[in-house]
Amino acid sequence: MTELVARTLPSPSAAQGPGPDAYKGWLFKWTNYLKGYQRRWFVLSNGLLSYYRTQAEMAHTCRGTITLAALHIEVGDTCHFVLTSGGRSYHLKAYSEGECQRWVSALQQAKANATQMMPHSDDSGDEGPLAQPDRALIQGSLKSLASKIEDLSTCNELIGKHGAALQRSLSELEDLRAASDGVDKLKTVNERATLFRITSNAMINACQDFVDLAEAHSRRWQRALQYEREQRHHLEETIEQLAKQHNSLERAWRESPSTHNKGAEGTPEGESSEENEDIEFFDAMEDSPAFITVPADDHSQHSNQTVTSGSLSSNWSQEDNDRSGSYLRRGRRCRIPDKPNYSLNLWSIMKNCIGKELSKIPMPVNFNEPLSMLQRLTEDLEYSELLDRAARCDSSLEQMCLVAAFSVSSYSTTVHRTGKPFNPLLGETYELDRVEEYGYRSICEQISHHPPAAAHHVISQRGWTLWQEITIDSKFRGKYISIMPLGNIHLRFHSSGNHYVWSKVTSTVHNIIVGKLWIDQAGDIIIMNHRNKDKCHLKFSPYSYFSRDVPRKVTGVVMDSEGCAQYILSGTWDDKMESAKIIESSHGSGGSEGKQKTVYQTLPPKLLWKKYPLPENAENMHYFSSLALTLNEPEDGVAPTDSRLRPDQRLMEAGLWDEANAEKQCLEERQRLERRKREAQANLALEEGKEAESYQPLWFDKRTDTETGESSYMYKGGYWEAKDRQDWSQCPAIF
Repeated sequence: MTELVARTLPSPSAAQGPGPDAYKGWLFKWTNYLKGYQRRWFVLSNGLLSYYRTQAEMAHTCRGTITLAALHIEVGDTCHFVLTSGGRSYHLKAYSEGECQRWVSALQQAKANATQMMPHSDDSGDEGPLAQPDRALIQGSLKSLASKIEDLSTCNELIGKHGAALQRSLSELEDLRAASDGVDKLKTVNERATLFRITSNAMINACQDFVDLAEAHSRRWQRALQYEREQRHHLEETIEQLAKQHNSLERAWRESPSTHNKGAEGTPEGESSEENEDIEFFDAMEDSPAFITVPADDHSQHSNQTVTSGSLSSNWSQEDNDRSGSYLRRGRRCRIPDKPNYSLNLWSIMKNCIGKELSKIPMPVNFNEPLSMLQRLTEDLEYSELLDRAARCDSSLEQMCLVAAFSVSSYSTTVHRTGKPFNPLLGETYELDRVEEYGYRSICEQISHHPPAAAHHVISQRGWTLWQEITIDSKFRGKYISIMPLGNIHLRFHSSGNHYVWSKVTSTVHNIIVGKLWIDQAGDIIIMNHRNKDKCHLKFSPYSYFSRDVPRKVTGVVMDSEGCAQYILSGTWDDKMESAKIIESSHGSGGSEGKQKTVYQTLPPKLLWKKYPLPENAENMHYFSSLALTLNEPEDGVAPTDSRLRPDQRLMEAGLWDEANAEKQCLEERQRLERRKREAQANLALEEGKEAESYQPLWFDKRTDTETGESSYMYKGGYWEAKDRQDWSQCPAIF
C-alpha cells in the first residue's frame, strides 16, 4: 500500500498545558509493511512523547511512550522524521513541511530540557546480561570516558609543569659555587622531585582507571552489538516468513475467488476492524473530479458538431486494430524464448539500498527484462498511427485530443511490465527503421551515465517529428520504487507548424518486499501547443483500495487559447481513451470541500485509442507487446553501439541468465575503467591549466529551441547517412 498523507485533517497545535515542551497533535506513525502509516495522537510533555490511537484514549490507554533524554532526531524529506530511542526507531510523518519543522523544534527543545535533568550514570555494565541496548546508558558511558580523559589531560599538564620546574632546579644546582646555597637548592629540588613523583603516580592511576572503564564499556558494547545482530537476523527471518504467508494467501484467493467475493458482499458496511480503523485517512486522498459530464439528449440539433468530432475515431476498428498482427505478416518475429523460472529474493538485495538511486544499485539480470532503456523509450511509438491521424486533422483541438491519447498510450505496455530495463552504457545507441511499414525512423543515444539520460529523435514521412531528452531519476523507498522521468517531449507537425510539449508522470512499482509486484502511474500531464496556446490537462489518478473509481483512471480537459474547455477526455492508461465534444457548461453544486464543480454537457464520446491485445503466451515472454517482441530482433547494418548487439542482454533473452550476469559485470567494470580514465584526463588538463573536455555525444548536440527557449540535446544528423555508407569509424567500442 502506498504511503499517503491526508489533506483535510487538522494540523498539530501547541498544547495549553504548562511547560515550554508541551505539544500535542496528529502525526502519522509507521506500523508495518501491510498497514503502512497510521494516524496517531501524539502528546509531548514532561520529557516524554506519548501516542494514542485517538484523543479519547488519553484517559485510559497509552499505545507507547518515547523517552526524550536519549532521543536521536533525524529529519528526512517530504515531511518525514525519524526518532530513535532505546534501540527502537519511530518513523513519523507530518502534514506539511511547516508542521514537521515545528514538531522537530519542539522535540529538540524538550530533549535539551530532559538531558539537563538526566542523572549521571556510573554503571560499569558488569552486573548482568544486557537485555536491550539502552542509548541512555551508552551516553552515560561516553560521559564517564570523557571525564577520565579530562583527568588525564589535567595530569599531563601538571607533569609538564612540575617536570620543567624540576629541570630548572637541577640546572641551578649544577651552577652553585657556595656550600650554603647548595643546601637550600637541594631542598627545593627534593620538593619538586616529590611533586613530580606524585603527579606521575596520579597519571598512572588515571590511565589505569581509563583502561578499566574502557574495557568494562567495551564488554557492554560488544553485547549490544551482538544483540543488534540477532535482532536483525530475526527481523529478516520474520519478513521472509511474512512474504511466504502473503503469497500463500494470494494463491488461496486465486483458487477460490467466488468465495472471497461472496464474503466481501456479506460484510455489513458498519463493521469496523483493526485493519480499517483509519479508513477516513485514505478517503481523504481521493480527489473528486473538478467537472461532471452529462451527455446531450437531443443529438439532431448538433449534427454538424457530431460529424466534425467523428473524424477523431474514423476507421479505427478497420485500419488500426489489425496493426498488432502486422509484424508477423511483414516477416518480423512474433515470439522470444520463454522466461526461465529462476527464484531470487529481491529483498535480500534491496534491503541495504533504501533511499538510493536505482541506477546506482547493482542488480542481477533476474530482475531485468531483455530490453534496454533506449528500447523502452522507442516502444512509446507503438501507437504512432495516432500521430499519423493527428497530422491529417484540420482542427488543432482535435489534433490535441489525439496527441493526448498518444501520450497516454505510451503507458499501456507497462501494466504487467515490472521488470527493470537494462541501463544503457554511455554512448550506446538504438535505431528503429520502420519507414516501409509506418513511415518513421527513430534513433536514440545514451548521452549521460550518471545521471542516466538519453536523447531520442523520430522523423515521420507522414507529417510529424518527435524529439525528447529524458533523464531518469529513480529512488528505492523500502516497499516501493519511484521512477521519475525528467525532461520534455516535443512534437511538431510539418504542415500546420503546431508544436506540442509535455512531460511524463511518475511510475511506481509496489510490493518490493511482500506480495506480487504491480505498477501504477500517477500525476498530471500538461500538453501545450506553443503555436496557438491550446492546452490539455490530463490527470492520472493514483490507485486506492477504497476508491470507487475504475483503476488506472485518466481524465482530462482540452482548452482553447482563451482557456475555454472544448473537449472532455476519459479512459484508462491500460485500455482506451475517449473524447467528448463539449456543447454547454454550467456551474453545479459545491463539492465535498466546498469547491464548485463545473457541469459539462457533451456529445456522445468518440473512441480515440484502444490498446492492442497482447500476443499469445505473453505471460511467459515478459508480457511483451507485438512491437516489443521485435525491438531486440537482430538486424544487419546497425551501428556497433546498437542495443541489439549488447551481449548480456542477448544472453538473457536466450534464457542464459548465469552467463548474462557474468557478462553484465564485465561490461560494467569496463565502463568504470573508461570513466576513471576520462576523470584522470580531466584532472591532468586542469593541473596543466587547460580546459577539461567533457563527454560529447556522437549523434546529438545541445541546442536551444527558438519557440520554447528550452535547452536540450537534439539530433544533429549523420546517423542514417553513416548507415547508408556503412561507415561506423566514429563509434566507440563499448561492447
